[in-house]
Amino acid sequence: MSELGLPDTILACLFDLDGVVTKTAAVHAAAWKETFDAFLRAHEGAGARPFDAVADYDEYVDGRPRADGVRTFLASRGIHLPEGAPDDPPDARTVHGVGNRKNELLLAKIRTGGVEAYEGTLRYLEAVRAHGLRTAIVSSSANCRDVLRAVGAEHFFDVRVDGLVAAERGLPGKPHPDTFLAAARDLGVEAGRAAVFEDALAGMDAGRAGRFGYVVGIDRVGQADALYAHGADVVVADLAELGGKQ
Repeated sequence: MSELGLPDTILACLFDLDGVVTKTAAVHAAAWKETFDAFLRAHEGAGARPFDAVADYDEYVDGRPRADGVRTFLASRGIHLPEGAPDDPPDARTVHGVGNRKNELLLAKIRTGGVEAYEGTLRYLEAVRAHGLRTAIVSSSANCRDVLRAVGAEHFFDVRVDGLVAAERGLPGKPHPDTFLAAARDLGVEAGRAAVFEDALAGMDAGRAGRFGYVVGIDRVGQADALYAHGADVVVADLAELGGKQ
């Protein structure tokens, strides 16, 4: 398995979506910033400290289910909102309302700018499949299938565990390992024989907590040290680099 940069014991690969397969992490960060900045101005006034699309996004939001991201970031500012309901309107001052506003902005940005895949990841997926390894996409996004279809990548994955599947099964999201563990079970593979591919710190935490056989961190924003600190076995800038290791 040296040509894939993985231990020979690995039988399956579990991939995050945003920032790993598709170039949507920056779009998510921009949508969160617009959402939180407007909320903070309304809550605290014009002098409110804005959302940091790098530091706050990485620490409190990236990789987490939408509602968890709202709760975690606002709690860091000492703000606690009522939960509300999943179908709350995007102007509701509830956890779900704020989350729905972010999703509304995200979809608008995707419609305007489109979605791109990382070519290095697509080539790596082709190599993984050619070697007979099983594959799953594991994402907190409820838009996962639509995004995969938009970039023509749905066929690369045997199993999909996304925000919709997690809600149906009652699975807690990252940094809990439950969605990755569910994907491994669906593939018929023990966690110790599966590799996790993530760009988010919460994803690293999930890989470590789930005792997966190998955890690959993809560093798109210059946080290699943090990815290692949160449990990565190896960190690469692009999966083409991992695939080139001998």
